[in-house]
Amino acid sequence: QVQLVESGGGLVQAGGSLRLSCAASGRVFNPNAMAWFRQAPGKEREFVAAIRWSGLSTYYRDSVKGRFTISRDTAKNTVYLQMNSLKPEDTAVYFCASRSIGYYTGTTYYYNRENEYDYWGQGTQVTVSS
Repeated sequence: QVQLVESGGGLVQAGGSLRLSCAASGRVFNPNAMAWFRQAPGKEREFVAAIRWSGLSTYYRDSVKGRFTISRDTAKNTVYLQMNSLKPEDTAVYFCASRSIGYYTGTTYYYNRENEYDYWGQGTQVTVSS
């Protein structure tokens, strides 16, 4: 079993920055990718960013490109989301997800689909005031 714990959320003014962290623990933590998703009130959960555990590739939704940066520290089993130039529309609960090697059996990795990830954190609230 794998546990993912997010931290770093909070209240920030528009234009400000936050850094989210997601720490993974568990005997069988063996990911090939990790991602961040978010869910705003009354809306469906949506993809934000993903990273191959090798660090060789990153993926972003269009609305956060140039403002958000995903990174990981393999020694700490932690993935980060640096969020700059925050906007009120970034307000949401942010969830961390991991994809274990061998979990997803599709022929193509899309990285932005929830069904590719087998472990999820409980989420951390990010609120951006205008």
